[in-house]
Amino acid sequence: MWKIAVGFIIFAGLALFMLSKGGDIDMGGEKHGADAVHAPEPAASSAK
Repeated sequence: MWKIAVGFIIFAGLALFMLSKGGDIDMGGEKHGADAVHAPEPAASSAK
């Protein structure tokens, strides 16, 4: 049982090391397409 815990700790440490050395990694969740940032829509101008 202790071997599983040690293996998990080593694997987690290796994963964190690789993520920290990987550069710009976004852990913010799913993004869809180039327009993933949702900016507010401009207000429609009413014609008089």
